[in-house]
Amino acid sequence: MKKNLLVAVLFVFLLSITACGGELKQVQDKEITTGAKKISVVTTLFPLYDFAKTIGGDKVNVELLLPPGVGPHSFEPKPSDVIKINESDLFVYTGDFMEPWAKDIINGLSSNVTVVDASFGINLMEEEEHEEEHEEEHHHGGVDPHIWLDFDNSQIMIDNIVRTMLEKDIVNASFYQKNVDNYKNLLRQLDNEYTTTLAKCQSKDIVYGGHYAFGYMGEKYGLAYKSAYGISPDSEPSAQDLVELVEQIKKEKIEFVFSEALLSPRIAETLANETGVDILLLNPAGNLSKADLENQKTFLSIMQDNLANLKIGLQCS
Repeated sequence: MKKNLLVAVLFVFLLSITACGGELKQVQDKEITTGAKKISVVTTLFPLYDFAKTIGGDKVNVELLLPPGVGPHSFEPKPSDVIKINESDLFVYTGDFMEPWAKDIINGLSSNVTVVDASFGINLMEEEEHEEEHEEEHHHGGVDPHIWLDFDNSQIMIDNIVRTMLEKDIVNASFYQKNVDNYKNLLRQLDNEYTTTLAKCQSKDIVYGGHYAFGYMGEKYGLAYKSAYGISPDSEPSAQDLVELVEQIKKEKIEFVFSEALLSPRIAETLANETGVDILLLNPAGNLSKADLENQKTFLSIMQDNLANLKIGLQCS
């Protein structure tokens, strides 16, 4: 993978120094700053894609780097992805902890590309260790990278994105700001729904048959969150992890376990079969399936679906 990235970075560098002359570049820059040309945005994960599309509306062209159905943790960029990033105006990523491959690409990008670290200004939670991860290299710098699952963090991510949009297109500032205000208001309403609903639950225990993604949400709403996998879903949970989860389900009389979208439900089904409970979906929304993208699922609609399942699973009145 590193070899492919090196080749791609070298290729786009050669393109940049042999491209059209300075006069054409001045025209292109002028088009961007006057709003005559749509800003091109490439994002890594679905939440960033959805945020940028909602803020930018018809003033921007937004592309999601992840192919449909591919998990964020298993994604490896191709040389064509690097070229796509280098041809954009804005490259938006979550941070080095979530996309460790991005650093080498960023170092080789054209100066015309503005890089947006969406995590800027966010306090990161420490990564919860799992038994099977102790012997593996930690790729997330010891922190939990799923920052968008705290809606306060989502608002900070949006601010980071719109700030750079304004640098590229100040003419449409009022348009972008209106969209930001509307969207942040919806996030605040969603946060209030979560707070109100989850405060009235018989259970506070989430047992998740997926990877460790909902730590931020659990901490914010006072939920005891346990997952079968660690931060990365590529490592299998140990037998001891599963035994402890089965014991917890039985001891706490938990009635539902949650499974993860884009990940095999095998572990959730194992826990359910061992304890006689039912399964509900809890989607971290790092990426979507092809069907969900075609059905125009949004970050907000996914979070509403999650709340509906949490209400059932935690027996909230």
